[in-house]
Order: sequence, then C-alpha cells, then structure tokens
Amino acid sequence: MESQQSQSSLQAGPPDDLPAAAMLQNEREVVRRAGRQAISAFLDGHNCFSVLRASGKVVVFDTRIPIQLAFYALVEHDMQAAPLWDPSICQFVGLLTVTDFIDILRHYRRTNADVSTLATRSIADILSDPIIKETVLPSSRGGDNPFSGADSSTTLKQACRQLHEHHLDFLPILMPEDMRVLACITYTNILEHLVTHFREQRRLFDDSIYDLRIGTYHGDLIKVAPHQSLAEALELMHQHRLSALPVVDQNTDKIVGVYSRSDITFLTKATDAEDAVANLDLTLSDVLAQQRTDVTTPDALHTCSMGHTLQSIFEYFAQLRFNRLFVVDDDDHVVGVVSARDLVAYFLNENN
Repeated sequence: MESQQSQSSLQAGPPDDLPAAAMLQNEREVVRRAGRQAISAFLDGHNCFSVLRASGKVVVFDTRIPIQLAFYALVEHDMQAAPLWDPSICQFVGLLTVTDFIDILRHYRRTNADVSTLATRSIADILSDPIIKETVLPSSRGGDNPFSGADSSTTLKQACRQLHEHHLDFLPILMPEDMRVLACITYTNILEHLVTHFREQRRLFDDSIYDLRIGTYHGDLIKVAPHQSLAEALELMHQHRLSALPVVDQNTDKIVGVYSRSDITFLTKATDAEDAVANLDLTLSDVLAQQRTDVTTPDALHTCSMGHTLQSIFEYFAQLRFNRLFVVDDDDHVVGVVSARDLVAYFLNENN
C-alpha cells in the first residue's frame, strides 16, 4: 500500500462563523470517509479468485471417517480447516477446523466421557450428537446445511461481509461450474492481497488506529495470566468468540506472550487422545515454553503503540503477515488488540 504526501486543501483560514477546530475535525472526517470508500471500491473491484495462490492444496473430508483421523490429517498437511463432504447427499455439509477438535476434547474432559471413542466415531456421528451440536459447536453448525462458501467470482467485499456477518474464520472458495473447493480464505489472506495491490496517491490513513477505534481496548480486552490453565484460556476464548489471548504477567502487568487457538503443540505432542485431554491442565507458562520460536508465524506475538497510524499498520502487515497486533503503552502494558478481521471490518462501514 503506497501513499504520497499531498498539500492540505485548507490554504486560507476558516470562515468566521466556523471555529478552526470544527473545520479541522470536518476535514478529518472527510478524509477518513474517503479512505474507507477507496478501500471499499478496491474490494468491490477484485474477486475471490484473485486472492488464491498460484499453487496450493485443499483437504476435503468424507464425513464417514473417524474425527480423530481427520484431525491428524489436518496436522500432517499443515491445514487449519477442511470442508466436509457427505456422500449420501453428494454435497458439502460443513467445515471442520483444528479448533473444533479442541472444543470436542474440552467437552469430553468436562463430561468425563470416554475420549478413546474419538478414534472410531465418525465426523458425522460427532456433528449429529445433539449435545455437541448445541453446546460445543453451535456457531458453526446452525441450519440444515451449515456449509457457507463463495464462488470464485464473488467480490472480496461480498466475501468479507459473509465472513463478518456469519462470524466465520474460514470461507471456502468454489468453482461455480462443478462446485470444487479451490481454497479456504481468511481475513489475513484478503488483507495480504489488499496491502500488496492497493495503490493510492492521497494520504488517507494518517490517523492512529486508537483514534479510529479499530480493535478492542481497555475494559473490553480479555487477558490471562501465565499460571492459568490451558483449559481456562480455551473456555474464555470459546465464551467470547476469541481466536487468541494476551498472556500478561500478574506482577508487572506486562505482556509476556500470546496463546492462539491455532497453536496445537499440546495436541501434537500427545501420545493419544487421553494424553491430549490431560494436557489441557498445563499452565499457559508451560504451553508458551513449548511454542516454536524458530519460525515466524501469523500468530506470533507482535505489538504496536497506541500512536501507530493505520498506514504504518498496513506497512507492518506487509512485512510480517500477522493475524493480530497487541497494542501496548510505553511500559509494555497491553491496552488493546487489533486483528486482521478488525482492519478489514473497518472498511466495510464506508459510509460512516
């Protein structure tokens, strides 16, 4: 995303009947609206096919296979989600994610159910279980056919609205001719395409993300401490529909790490399902110590200040491809979080 400095249109002083502060505030609102409209037009002018990589892979699961086998297949292929195909009706019927499996393990732990049965229970069995359907995976299993996808010609704005309105993390993209799934895209994929291809000569993004109120701040921010258990953190994320939590030292109130639901280290190191359930009792301090530090991932801890402009956040994203940034003050106290979802959602309100 590029921009060039332009001269302010306010060369002369404001009219006598309009205070200078009000004049400047009005200009600021006009620029903000212009910025949202410019991005909105960009999202309208590009379709989902333009986001897809030149090469990639898609994993699709037959609903008859055991859910534990499906999970380990996701891990083996380094995939976060896979569409579900029901051969009895010859159509897609949902999406299985790594976090779904984690929530199912939490359910088994909470109800003292025999977790070893996950080795033989099919995906269809699990998803038709009334308790799991209503209490464990309600947000992604509503309706007769909860599969929500978009065809490759769908505009990026339409895709963003579909993600936003249905509280989705992944949106399957299909070929309209034969309904083949080409990929599952996320807000991060859309934001990556935006910062790579959007060009604008005007300076439209010089306000700070804090002033724009992009993200979640202060009392609305959910935090956890290193001594809390993984199970407690996962429960908080489930209750508040969060994908990650900042881990804050209880003595200094400084951010020391981040736990993301996509971090499945505690599962991959387990010998079996029973061991995986036992690992839910690990403290977040133990979990953070197991995280990979030799690679850069979108869920790694990245921070910014309250004064960072929206333009600088875009430039930061172009370098790091993060899923979220935690906003900290001068003493490294976390005061907010800005996700890729927040950034894209800001531009959906182009008329405000």
